[in-house]
Amino acid sequence: MPELPEVETVRSGLEKHVVGRRIASVDVLHPRAVRRHLAGPADFAARMRGRRVDAARRRGKYLWLPIGEDALLAHLGMSGQLLVRPADEPLSPHVRVRLTFDDGGPDLRFTDQRTFGHLLVDADGAQLPPIIAHIAPDPLETAFDCAWFATRLQSRRTGIKRALLDQSLISGVGNIYADEALWRTRLHFARATDRLRRSEVSRLVTAVREVFGEALVAGGTSFDSLYVNVNGESGYFDRSLNVYGRAGEPCPRCGTPIRRDPFMNRSSYTCPGCQPRPRNGRW
Repeated sequence: MPELPEVETVRSGLEKHVVGRRIASVDVLHPRAVRRHLAGPADFAARMRGRRVDAARRRGKYLWLPIGEDALLAHLGMSGQLLVRPADEPLSPHVRVRLTFDDGGPDLRFTDQRTFGHLLVDADGAQLPPIIAHIAPDPLETAFDCAWFATRLQSRRTGIKRALLDQSLISGVGNIYADEALWRTRLHFARATDRLRRSEVSRLVTAVREVFGEALVAGGTSFDSLYVNVNGESGYFDRSLNVYGRAGEPCPRCGTPIRRDPFMNRSSYTCPGCQPRPRNGRW
């Protein structure tokens, strides 16, 4: 699933190519793409026709386009793409929703091969859609409060990686960037949150911000063709990953072979030399 750098890359592309334009038509080509819009596809389309796209905003892994008082909210899921394509370009088989604009320029296509993503119109959601108001600010937002995060983190009795993936604590962090940030701070994913020192939490937040920033410069991480920006281009931060997806390869810092462990139906990658596993998550 795309994480913050990938979603932010898409958001900035939408800001460049879509903001300021007025929606002429909306075609829902697969009802599953708007399954969270409970009023149905016809209402989804009607709520957007004739509306001007005022901005492109993001919180964590969600992004939205304010249209007047309302918002077109998008969650990309595993394979969702928001592509800006020439209006006369034939539709691919996986286009689920198509928006055209009254200037006759390129249209916006929601493409989703696996149909896990979705779009919906959230009433009065231009500033922050109510449906995602429970999601915590991400570390790149000015609203992110490191002291609040540290307090909440230390009050939990769980592993640090589980906490990083909890979008009610900190948004935008997924499996890839959690592993990369933990490697940078020499913390094992099973380290207990209630035993973390404030200085360790601060270093971890700094590492998350750093890895996000570097990934943004690279356009995000692409392991296959399913993550692309609005122009259909892949990111290349995968070339800079230190541990994620590199099981058996030498750690760039100490040379110890990277270890892969099962984690929440996924995988975690650590360096046994730099990130020793604590006993029961404790030191």
